[in-house]
Amino acid sequence: MNVCRAKRRRCVALLLGALILAAPGLALTSGDKAASERAALAAYLKDAVPRADNFQDRFDAEVWLLDMSGRLKPFIKDPAARLTFLRGVHREAAAADLPPELVLALIQIESRFDQYAISRVGAQGLMQVMPFWKNEIGRPDDNLTNMDTNLRYGCQILQYYLQREKGHLSRALARYNGSLGKTWYPDLVFRAWRGRWYDGPLPYHGIH
Repeated sequence: MNVCRAKRRRCVALLLGALILAAPGLALTSGDKAASERAALAAYLKDAVPRADNFQDRFDAEVWLLDMSGRLKPFIKDPAARLTFLRGVHREAAAADLPPELVLALIQIESRFDQYAISRVGAQGLMQVMPFWKNEIGRPDDNLTNMDTNLRYGCQILQYYLQREKGHLSRALARYNGSLGKTWYPDLVFRAWRGRWYDGPLPYHGIH
């Protein structure tokens, strides 16, 4: 009887894990696939999260900071806070090989630049990262309301989905949001990207 109860508990745990995974955007068709995909992303994050890059070109960085600071002013009033935040975005976007303007657009949609935001399903911080990833990669003490930590997790998760979708940004964003197969969330990010953060054609395929 105890063996049966233990088996039932394991089944329930697998089902709960599959439901939780829907939040960061994994398309699940079976328990085995869910476990495999979760393990793959966990392995990617375990390697990527401890890394951080700095600005490679000081002049280009300063031009970018000045431009983006003006665009960010409606969301973050304090000039010093804007520059600190933008340096973090630039650094973590570069570390994940993402356009920093895309990251800004995603943050605008996810949290409107509130580093303490918590969603109804428990996603935390600027890029609305699910906290279970901390345990998955062996970093349970990480604070997802810390700006730099949240940016690093969020940027690396998006890059993972972008690789998984072979560079198709709309599908990668839908996975990030948990709405794979729908376009409403990518469209929101694209509109923010075009409307506030980037001038000119967006540099990805899979954009509406």
